[in-house]
Amino acid sequence: MISRAATAMGSTTTVEAIRRALGPVGAFLPVPTTSAPPADLQRDAVRRLERAGYRAAWTNEGIGKDALVQLAVLLAATEKMAFGTGIANIWARSPQTTHGAAALLAQAYPGRLVLGLGVGYPEQAASVGREYGTPLATMRDYLEQMTGPAQLPAPDAAYPCIIAANGPKMLTLAGEITDGAMPAMVQPEFTAQARRLLGPDKLLVILVAASIGQGATATIAATVREHIAAGADHVTVGMPIGTDFTTGVNHLEQLAPALLEPI
Repeated sequence: MISRAATAMGSTTTVEAIRRALGPVGAFLPVPTTSAPPADLQRDAVRRLERAGYRAAWTNEGIGKDALVQLAVLLAATEKMAFGTGIANIWARSPQTTHGAAALLAQAYPGRLVLGLGVGYPEQAASVGREYGTPLATMRDYLEQMTGPAQLPAPDAAYPCIIAANGPKMLTLAGEITDGAMPAMVQPEFTAQARRLLGPDKLLVILVAASIGQGATATIAATVREHIAAGADHVTVGMPIGTDFTTGVNHLEQLAPALLEPI
């Protein structure tokens, strides 16, 4: 069983501390599909978003991209910004390696990391020569192996671990053995259901998509507030998959005043 929340950080739990670090609204970094944005462009982007008032940024992962390496670069480029993986793919690395990498980042940048994990898709498992299995059982097994025997020890550092969960069974698993869940592209009614299933002591992060156009800013701001009212701790706002990186960052920067008004 894995649960980073049980480790006390002063007088608060890991989950309580990361809630404060994340704030209610974050920026999901754009996901271009034709080329990877250069490291210098990514560093500049997160500095801009931090100056705009975002306290947290999130990044995706797929086979061929290492989100934890990316976050190591971005954590070093910012002062206080928290970062999360949304979602790190379990097929990208072994459970013990994932734990070791996350623990090292948590030790280097205390209170600034959320490890989000997801079971992904059968073709991702096949691409690394693995059997996908049943999503729920596969995810449970991976989580339970994370702190299992390893050739080299991981740093002794706490970090919150959450999982992608767009259904009641995965939400129940999240509540049982992780620090919370990250549903994506769901309605506020689902967020309310997720909060009921998770209970009050788990981290609930919701990913929503922003659009560009007349009236879009007011719409996305209203959507964010609906999810917060329904029980989300944090809502991260992203552009549609395939959006140019610079274009997406520019739009997130422009959205900041409306999204970051006190909720």
